[in-house]
Amino acid sequence: MPALAGVLARAFFDDPVARWSCRSDALRPAVLRRFEHTRLRQLLAEDEVWTTDDCAAAALWTPPDRWRTTVREDIALSRGMLRPRLLPRMPMVVWGILGMERRHPEHPPHWYLAVLGTDPRRQGEGLGSGVLTPVLDQCDGDGIGAYLESSNERNNDFYARHGFRVTGEVRMPRGGPTIWTMWRDPRG
Repeated sequence: MPALAGVLARAFFDDPVARWSCRSDALRPAVLRRFEHTRLRQLLAEDEVWTTDDCAAAALWTPPDRWRTTVREDIALSRGMLRPRLLPRMPMVVWGILGMERRHPEHPPHWYLAVLGTDPRRQGEGLGSGVLTPVLDQCDGDGIGAYLESSNERNNDFYARHGFRVTGEVRMPRGGPTIWTMWRDPRG
């Protein structure tokens, strides 16, 4: 888990939402490692964490109707922001995340791609596509949709190649970045 959390932290280091949440380049790696380690531990319980053999890429999914986080999980995730320099931003970040969660569709049942990340040194090798494929194939076989939030506009074309389409935009508070909500109907 520590190695995979490190890969995900590196993958999201330049992510617009990560940069907005933690403006300090010096603090961001530790904040992201703690966040990703906590989220990974939470999602391992769903048994839908897909990685490459060398853990250079990972897709963390939740099955239909199990995408909501609990208050306990939200508190655990927010602990990574408990640094004196980040405390003033915490309410704004939490407000932004809650706004994004409000846009998450209740119905129909769907798989939720909570996290997809590839080590920056390995991007462009098809690893992200490889870790997405098992669950997308299951979605197609079961006739179930999939949902995600894309926090980086340059990733939207990648997701479109896998059948996702933009369904909306969520703007983070106080001039923060845009997050694109995306949906994928089952193929078949």
